Amino acid sequence: MPNDKTVWSSEQGDLRKKDQAPADLQSVPRQQQTIYLHRESAGRGGKAVTLVKNLVLSAEEVKSLAKRLKQECGTGGTVKDGVIEIQGEHREKIAALLSKLGYKVKIAGG
Repeated sequence: MPNDKTVWSSEQGDLRKKDQAPADLQSVPRQQQTIYLHRESAGRGGKAVTLVKNLVLSAEEVKSLAKRLKQECGTGGTVKDGVIEIQGEHREKIAALLSKLGYKVKIAGG
């Protein structure tokens, strides 16, 4: 069957996922980064989500920053593919916090 996709793993685990894993990034100093804040509601049942994009941080630093932003906004969120997603419209609050931390911030989108 041409549509039959055989799936297997080896002693090293699923080798397909190793090709897709992003390399661990080295962090760039905060003053040299420009972070973009977007608002998105498409595909989310009309509920707004604030996206923090263009981060050049290690995975641990992204998780730590996401935790701090969630605490500051008093809401939930997650990290997907290096982009921090914060539930709700919090671009102004996040922009103020990131500026205070030393990042350059641009608010994008409507």
